[in-house]
Amino acid sequence: MEKTNFTAASADTPALHQPTQSAVFAGGCFWGTEYFLGNAPGVLQVESGYTGGHLAHPSYQQVCTGQTGHYEAVRLLFDPTQTDYETLAKLFLEIHDPTQPDGQGPDLGPQYRSAIFYATDEQKQTAQKLLDILRGNGLPVVTQLLPLTTFWPAEPYHQHYYKHKGTLPYCHKRVRRFDK
Repeated sequence: MEKTNFTAASADTPALHQPTQSAVFAGGCFWGTEYFLGNAPGVLQVESGYTGGHLAHPSYQQVCTGQTGHYEAVRLLFDPTQTDYETLAKLFLEIHDPTQPDGQGPDLGPQYRSAIFYATDEQKQTAQKLLDILRGNGLPVVTQLLPLTTFWPAEPYHQHYYKHKGTLPYCHKRVRRFDK
């Protein structure tokens, strides 16, 4: 079953069925982040898009200029009876390099920065705890922890990119950093 996309720009969780929760992560190119997080158990929907910037309804071309302040990000809707925010945040921090500033692999620029966008104090505390663990283990983590602002869905051709292309991500791979 293909996980569907969200449909509206919002900082809120769209209603599907109760209970659901959302999470927003930016870890470089949104295609790879979407691929790995979208395949995680308990994730009901995943959508690539833009957040954190100052321009309403940004386009990919505008975000790529580096002038809008947006991050390429993914928004997840998940079932908290099947997974939790901490599990997804750990996975996020293991599928990209949280120590690389301004990019991921060969994708460089402010739109490819690493960030966790929190919607609640609980998400903020959980993310901060995980970032502190990584830093305590000697990793020079640059992942930002930011309040969630409006999430703008990316253009349709960016959604489920690797599934449609039939290939695997080139900028993302899982490196276990927790529970070794």
